[in-house]
Amino acid sequence: MTDFHTTAADLLGQSGPFAELVNGFNVREPQLRMAAAVEQAIEAREQLVVEAGTGIGKTYAYLVPVLHSGKRAILSTGTRHLQDQLFHTDLPRVCEALGVQPKIALLKGRSNYLCLHRLQLTLEEGRFARRRQAAEVQSINDWSGRTRTGDVSELSDIPEDAPVWPRVTSTADNCLGSDCPSYRDCYVLKARRRAQEAEVVVVNHHLLSADMALKEEGFGELLPGAEVVVIDEAHQLPETAARFFGLSLGSRQLQQLARDTRAEHLREAGDMQDLPDSADALDKAAADLRLAFGQGNRRLPWKDIRHKPEVRAALDGLRDALEQLRVWLETAAARGKGLEGCWHRAEQLVHKLASVCTEEGGDHVQWLETYTRSFAIHLTPLNVAAIFQQQLERLPASWVFTSATLAVGQDFHHFTRQLGLVEPRTLQLDSPFDFQSNGLLYVPAALPEPNSPSYTDAVMDQAEHLIEASGGRAFLLFTSHRALQAAAERLQECEHPVLVQGQMPKRELLRRFRELGNAVLLGTSSFWEGVDVRGEALSLVLIDKLPFAAPGDPVVQARIDRLREAGGNPFMDFQVPSAVITLKQGVGRLIRDATDRGVLVLCDPRLLNKPYGRIFRRSLPPMPLTRELRDVEAFFAAGIADREAKARA
Repeated sequence: MTDFHTTAADLLGQSGPFAELVNGFNVREPQLRMAAAVEQAIEAREQLVVEAGTGIGKTYAYLVPVLHSGKRAILSTGTRHLQDQLFHTDLPRVCEALGVQPKIALLKGRSNYLCLHRLQLTLEEGRFARRRQAAEVQSINDWSGRTRTGDVSELSDIPEDAPVWPRVTSTADNCLGSDCPSYRDCYVLKARRRAQEAEVVVVNHHLLSADMALKEEGFGELLPGAEVVVIDEAHQLPETAARFFGLSLGSRQLQQLARDTRAEHLREAGDMQDLPDSADALDKAAADLRLAFGQGNRRLPWKDIRHKPEVRAALDGLRDALEQLRVWLETAAARGKGLEGCWHRAEQLVHKLASVCTEEGGDHVQWLETYTRSFAIHLTPLNVAAIFQQQLERLPASWVFTSATLAVGQDFHHFTRQLGLVEPRTLQLDSPFDFQSNGLLYVPAALPEPNSPSYTDAVMDQAEHLIEASGGRAFLLFTSHRALQAAAERLQECEHPVLVQGQMPKRELLRRFRELGNAVLLGTSSFWEGVDVRGEALSLVLIDKLPFAAPGDPVVQARIDRLREAGGNPFMDFQVPSAVITLKQGVGRLIRDATDRGVLVLCDPRLLNKPYGRIFRRSLPPMPLTRELRDVEAFFAAGIADREAKARA
C-alpha cells in the first residue's frame, strides 16, 4: 500500500515504483513538475491549467497524484479511443505500480451501448436498405448473447459510422427508461451503476458536456460527487461544450422518430394505418427540406437561406407532417409505452423545430449544416465562458485542464477566457525531445501568397521533391478538402504508396501507413491531432497553410462580428490564437519519441513575411530553420547514413 507521506513526484522519481516495474521508464523532470502541480491543485481545490509538451508523460503525471490522493475523480478525454486507452491500459499500469485497487469505471454516451429493445424492434421490422445491413444486424444479434458490457467498440468488424448503429442503440430522446421491456438487462443502466459506485470514472468531453448542459446521457449523478476532475486534451473542450450548450435539430432525429413509430406500430397498434402513413410523410418532408437546401456539403448562416421560397415551403411541409404525426401518436400513446415514448419525442421535436428556426438572439448564432443526404439546423452560443463558469461554481472540485496545446507563446489567456476560468494556476512544460538535433523546419522560398490560384500547384511542386528526398514516410496536411483532392490528383503517378483521407476508415489508413513504412498520407482536419505514428514510418510533415478557420464558417463569422462590435480586434484576439493552437496540433504529429527525426515543412510565406508570423514561430518547437531544399536533402541523407552505419555495427 502506498505511503501517503510520499509525494507524487517521489513515486515517479528514480527510487519510485515506476522505475522498477515499468520497462523503459525514464525519470523526466517536467513530468515530476507536473505531478507536483496536480498534487497541489488537488490538495488546495484549485483550478490548474497545464500545457505539457509531447514526451513529458502527462497521463502518468496526473494519474499518479489523482490515485495517490484517494479522492473520487472523473477523468475526461477528447475521444472514445483515448478513453479506452486510459481505462484499459494506463490506469491498470499505474494502479499496479502504486499498489492500489480503486473501483474504476468506464462510462460512455448512450450511443456507445447496445439497446436490446431497439435491436429487437429492428429484427422484427426487418426493413434494410442493403443486404449488408441485414448481415450486420445478425452479427450484432449474435454478439448480444456474448457481451457483458454491450459496448459497441467490442464489435470491431462493423465500422463505427455504420448506418446500422443508430437503429440498435438509444438516445436520451428514444429511451423508454423504466418502462422498457429490457430495462433490467439495460447496458446503459449497468454502466451507470458501475460509475456511481466507482472511485475513478473515465468519461469523454461529449459526455461531460452533455451532463453539464443537463442533456441527460446517463451521467447526471456523478459530477456533483466528484472531488477531482481532470480534463485531458482540454483544447477540444470549448468547442465541444458550445455544441452541448446549444440546440440542434437534424434530419436524422426526424427519420429515427419515423422509423421507431413504424416499428412500435407493428408491436402495439397494427390496426392504426394512419401511424405508418404519417411516419412516411415525415420522412418525405425531411427529404424535401434537404432538397430545398441545395446540393453539396455546406455550413452557412440560417438567415442566408430561411427566406428562400422553396425553403419556406419545405419547412412548412415539415412542420405540418411533424404536427400530424404528433397528433396520431397522442391518440395511440395509450396502446403501449413505445408509442407513448414516440409521442413525447414528437412533442419535443415540434418545440425544437420552433426554437432553432426563430430569429436568433444576440448570444447565439443560427446556422445550417448540410451533408449528402441529411441536414442539421443549429442554435449555438457564441461564448460558453459564463455558462461554464456557473458549472464550475456549482461543482467545487479540483479542476485540472491539460493538453500539449493550450498556450499561444507563453500566454494561456485565449484558452482560459473561452471557459471563463478566473485566474487559474498555469504551468507550461516544454517537450523534452531534442528538436535542435532531430528536427528541421523548412519554409520554402519564393512561394506565391496563399490566396493565389497557383498556390496549391506550387506547394505540390515542393512536395514532390520532398517526398523523393524523404523516401515517402510523409504526412501532407491540408486546410481544405479542395487542396487535398488537388494534391491527390498530382500524386497519382507517385512511386510511393499514396493514402488519401476518405478512401477507408481513419484507423485503417493509419494501420496501412505504419505497415507500409514508405507511404504518403494526405489528410485534412481530422489528421491534425490524435494521430500517433512513431519511428521512421513518419519523417516528414508538410502543412500547406497556416490553419486559420474559414471566415465563411457561420459560427466563426458570428464570433468575429461579436468581437468587432465590442471594440475588440477579432484577428489578433481570436483568429490568430485559434490558428496557433491548431498549427501546434499539426506540428505535433512529427516528433513522437526521443529517437524520432524529421522535417517540418510550413509552406505558408506569411510565417516569415507578416508581423503576426512571429506569434506562430514562438509557438513552434525550437528547430533550426532553413529555406533551402538542399538542407532538407542533406538532413535525410544524414539519417540514411546513420541508419546504415548502425546496421553494419
